[in-house]
Amino acid sequence: MIRLKTAAFLFTLLLSATTLQSQDLMPVDFEKWTQQGMEKWEIPGMAIAVVYQGETIYTNGFGVRKLGEQDLVDEHTQFGIASVSKHMTATSLGLLVDEGVLNWHDPVREYLPWFELSDPWAARHVTLHDLLTHQVGVGRILGNRLQYLTNRSRYELMYRMRYHEFEEPFRSSHVYSNAMYTVAGEVAGAVSGRDWDNLMYDRLFRRLGMDRTNTSILELDESNAAWPHQYIEGEVVPIKRRNWDVASAAGGINSTAADMAKWMSMQLNAGIYNGIQIISGQTLRDIQTPKVTLPISAAEAPQQSYGYGYRITDYRGYRVLAHGGATDGMNTNYVLIPQLELGIIVMTNTFNNFMNAIPYHIIDHILGVEGPDWMEAYHDSYVRQFESATRLREEFEATRIPDTRPSHDLPFYTGRFHSDLYDGLTIREQNGKLLLTLFDDPELTAVLEHWHHNMFRVLWENRALREEFIHFRISDEGRIDTAEIRFSLNPLMLQVGAYPASSYRNVPFQRVSY
Repeated sequence: MIRLKTAAFLFTLLLSATTLQSQDLMPVDFEKWTQQGMEKWEIPGMAIAVVYQGETIYTNGFGVRKLGEQDLVDEHTQFGIASVSKHMTATSLGLLVDEGVLNWHDPVREYLPWFELSDPWAARHVTLHDLLTHQVGVGRILGNRLQYLTNRSRYELMYRMRYHEFEEPFRSSHVYSNAMYTVAGEVAGAVSGRDWDNLMYDRLFRRLGMDRTNTSILELDESNAAWPHQYIEGEVVPIKRRNWDVASAAGGINSTAADMAKWMSMQLNAGIYNGIQIISGQTLRDIQTPKVTLPISAAEAPQQSYGYGYRITDYRGYRVLAHGGATDGMNTNYVLIPQLELGIIVMTNTFNNFMNAIPYHIIDHILGVEGPDWMEAYHDSYVRQFESATRLREEFEATRIPDTRPSHDLPFYTGRFHSDLYDGLTIREQNGKLLLTLFDDPELTAVLEHWHHNMFRVLWENRALREEFIHFRISDEGRIDTAEIRFSLNPLMLQVGAYPASSYRNVPFQRVSY
């Protein structure tokens, strides 16, 4: 399992823990406990903010922004908060609901007449409510892949949704979709007369004094921004940043512990911050109210539902509003308990589930109850999941057939392939190897390693993407006419490069030229 490589890692954790507020309401030896957790999961950097009864009682930075460098995390270090962005996008739409220019149950086409889906009836009837509660049925795996169109516009991402297959029938179940939140952001921009980014800046971030919060990777302050990391081939390493701006309304906001403390204060105070009504209390309550039920996934949360960008559960009789966020090398957990006027955010720069243990540890302390050892409980769960993923990888690799050859010489595999959903895929030969470029994006280039028969492993130059597979199919005339990629999407699986059947989708690209 994961081990720290040097004692210097722990030393930097100790150096960078700089509490800025009173710790009276925090658990005893909280910094020591947190540092132990960071060591267990090998987390390079972390920032935490806690607000309670109208006050910011704790902000803290731990560890380093980037392994191999000495810059420390503090309360102003920017982290990508990923899907925690979703309820913030819902809040921006709530501003327009307050103005009477938008209704949660209006059809999307009332604001975006060009909006299309593969189901014409659904396209005519889908509403903002459907988008924000993940009830459209356009699936997570394909939808999330579109967010990697980093060299394309948001409009093109949304245009390509008409080629999406529905994972479930419209409004039949909860199908988590980043793509639909991108549409919601576009609606906010169309109605407000400005793009979603400027709506967020002008109407929310600036009014809250969130000066270090933004909606674009291009606006990161590199002088104090956390660097993403990932567990690859036995160690945690820095990975390349990827531009998620095309899906920023779903998961592209960057923020800090200090700024998110301001945001949580407003969310817990009926939309008021420093005496200013940012959003009406009634609209905010609507955003935070359960809309659809979800399957139960944890014993500590005996019921689960979804609001507008909030997962809603209960803990020890209190309603909990929460959302996690996971993107390349960044993991965030955001928790509000309105009845306690308590808000907690934990931001980290590598994949882990320690971020889930921290809020429960704080909540139990504030309630004065003796809870379980949350660190050990979550670490045990992480180890089990990690080992399961490793077994899946080993089982898959055991199916590899040795001593096979491709059916054709390498030049026959080269050319241009097309998918209506994803557009271009180009394969060329260089120095006796096949090279793949996806979406015509030079950032998405890979070497194809022969696996068996006409299947190749896709080894991305960006190591954070990990391995995927491409299978070439032969026409009746004996020509290679289809390249089918097995896209995987599961953060834990990506940690060890496993290929679980529940987390991939085969997408065919048809040859258009040689």
